[in-house]
Amino acid sequence: MNYCQKGIIFILITGVFLSLSCEQKLDRDELTFTSLMEEVKQEFAPDKRVALFDIEYVSKGNETIIKGESNLPEAVNSFKEKLAQHKIDYIDSIQLLPSSSLNGFTQGLITISVANLRGKPAHSSELVTQATLGTPVKIFKEEDGWYLIQTPDKYLSWVDRGGIIPLSTEKYTQWKSTQKVIYTNTIGHSFTEPNKGSQVVSDMVAGGVLEQIGEEKEYYFVAFPDGRKAYVLKTEAMDYDTWLAALDPDQESLVSTSKTLMGVPYLWGGTSTKGVDCSGFTKTIYFLNGIVLPRDASQQIHTGREIDAVKDFDKLEPGDLLFFGKPATDTTKERVIHVGMWIGNNEFIHSAGRVHISSVDKDAPNFDEYNLNRYLRSNRYLKETKDGLIELAKTPVFKD
Repeated sequence: MNYCQKGIIFILITGVFLSLSCEQKLDRDELTFTSLMEEVKQEFAPDKRVALFDIEYVSKGNETIIKGESNLPEAVNSFKEKLAQHKIDYIDSIQLLPSSSLNGFTQGLITISVANLRGKPAHSSELVTQATLGTPVKIFKEEDGWYLIQTPDKYLSWVDRGGIIPLSTEKYTQWKSTQKVIYTNTIGHSFTEPNKGSQVVSDMVAGGVLEQIGEEKEYYFVAFPDGRKAYVLKTEAMDYDTWLAALDPDQESLVSTSKTLMGVPYLWGGTSTKGVDCSGFTKTIYFLNGIVLPRDASQQIHTGREIDAVKDFDKLEPGDLLFFGKPATDTTKERVIHVGMWIGNNEFIHSAGRVHISSVDKDAPNFDEYNLNRYLRSNRYLKETKDGLIELAKTPVFKD
């Protein structure tokens, strides 16, 4: 073998060695990346329903690309710092939301009585929650006529362009400063003229918020976020400031509100008087009393104060929430599947099939053995610290 042949073999072996070394380094980097990403997720975005940190690692030749998106600048900065500490070189392709393509229109208002909010930008996607008229939302990006939004309780979802109007920060600030009306009837209509015989402008549901631009006899003259004008009966609505000042949620008001929804059909993802799932029902009860609960039962259970976990129902007071599901085992986590509200007399009201009242009393005609057998525990929210909750009287969600 001559020197030339030996040189070629040496170069080939060296090339293979370097190639293997690069691949090994990329593999190590990817493992480190995955570990660091999980650390950041646990710290900043443990619940993907309310925080977006969707980052991935892509190798192209000898290059490493970190791409994805997040609405959490502090999480992205922390992640980059960790990568630097581990000396991982990369091309930064992370998009921070809101997207620059929105051109500053990063605030939005729900323009219809009830907007259906979905898990993905498609009408065929799962209904995950709803938002009522006038709900202010953050807009993060737009995709094929759908907007990725975040509701006041921080829930992330998609709404189609027919249910929202994007606003600049300036226009949104102006809207928040206007006088408002809140619709308080379970369901009804608004009209083109101050009489019920005129043309309907829109259906209405409890909790809808509109700008008040005048009054005429028994009607408020209001403006929808998209500019439509209408009249609503004063007997079915209230001046928002008056409603807010009168708020003093107690056991009686919660029970009274819950019973106005009797018979409303169960709707997976529903959080309005058109249809409610179990946690959407409890959320609606509390919202109409000025308190915004987290969206899902598995989130609601982590707020308030635990009152009972051993079926000692004598400890409960009206307004307490009862949670049902599967307890944790040595190999599985607790699963919270259902929630209802205690109304006294050994009864709770909940949405299952429809909103109805069940009993934990074995001798009662409405005894609910199924849910009693999967009872987990009960929490109290009235007169307790409001960690994880929003009190509308203290937080300017709809009006500054």
